[in-house]
Amino acid sequence: MDQRRLFYKELVPFAAMVAAECATVGSNTGFKAATARGLSYYVFTLYVCIVAAAALIPFAFFFHKSAELPPNKISFFFQIVCLSALGLSCQLLGNKGLEYSSPTLSSAISNLIPAFTFMLAVFFRMEKIDLKRSSSIVKIVGSAVSISGALVVVLYKGPIVISNPYSPRPKQLGLLYPNPPLDSSHPQPNWIMGGLCFVFQYLCNSFWYILQTQIIKVYPDEISVVAVYYLIQALLTAPICLIAETDMNAWKLTNPLIFLFIFNSGLMGQSFVAAIHTWGLNLKGPVYVSSFRPLSIAIAAAMGAILLGDDLHLGSIIGAIIISIGFYGILWGKAKEEELKGLEDACGLESSSKAPLLQYYKLEEA
Repeated sequence: MDQRRLFYKELVPFAAMVAAECATVGSNTGFKAATARGLSYYVFTLYVCIVAAAALIPFAFFFHKSAELPPNKISFFFQIVCLSALGLSCQLLGNKGLEYSSPTLSSAISNLIPAFTFMLAVFFRMEKIDLKRSSSIVKIVGSAVSISGALVVVLYKGPIVISNPYSPRPKQLGLLYPNPPLDSSHPQPNWIMGGLCFVFQYLCNSFWYILQTQIIKVYPDEISVVAVYYLIQALLTAPICLIAETDMNAWKLTNPLIFLFIFNSGLMGQSFVAAIHTWGLNLKGPVYVSSFRPLSIAIAAAMGAILLGDDLHLGSIIGAIIISIGFYGILWGKAKEEELKGLEDACGLESSSKAPLLQYYKLEEA
């Protein structure tokens, strides 16, 4: 029984979160390759939202849980609209940041999410800090260490450790990168602008985790919530992207590879990731879900080297090691808190079961 509980409560969420990080990095890599082939940033964003909504609506219809809507339906619907607006902001900022930089930088700065989420969770009283407990101290230190590792990745590039064999010098080209790039109007690399976009993206992402956790508490039907979320997000995205991209020819998809990138980003990078994160938020909470972000730096470095022609630098390796130390520190702190909570609950049940017996003896003595 304990092994089965460990499997469903610990191992399955761990594997699901790792798969979600792989899907996120794969989506970012696909976006970078698609825009290098001339696809508009706004076209990609809208089509991905439509694919995500179309993929989730049938699942919501067939796997709908019998959960009752909260009494205040207007407030509940407004929360989902706000959630969709936050998701749209994340996607627009993230895609714009990728235009200026790379998936590796995105994954590096995404390590700010555990710190952002932890601070927001404390602010909204979803997490408690007890400086007398080692678990709280380790979580704080682990968040700081993860952020330090992300800064190392961004600020210290270092010498090339692994050079991509597919890319001729001096231009770095990969398996998914066209030779030469087809989009001459593509923004020039600007890592400062890209980094700022990612910082605001992951701040919005942290708010998304907090709000989504509150929504799932009052309406625990993850698939239906995510399906409605993407449907509203597509409706919000359509006017923005149609106004921003007025060239009707840009909306025609003629390259099958670009269609594959959009389908993968909508199905795996958006709907699959959102469903897994929503399920994880309901099961484990926002800090647990956000603490898996540091893993994406190693995944992005590997995908970038193979698929986009990025070289692997020493700074990425050192930063990934530092990030991993902080990452496991956060997980240890969460596991320790769960263990202490379980012991406290067990002690509470034991004391409550003994109370009526003590009262019975007192009555007998009277």
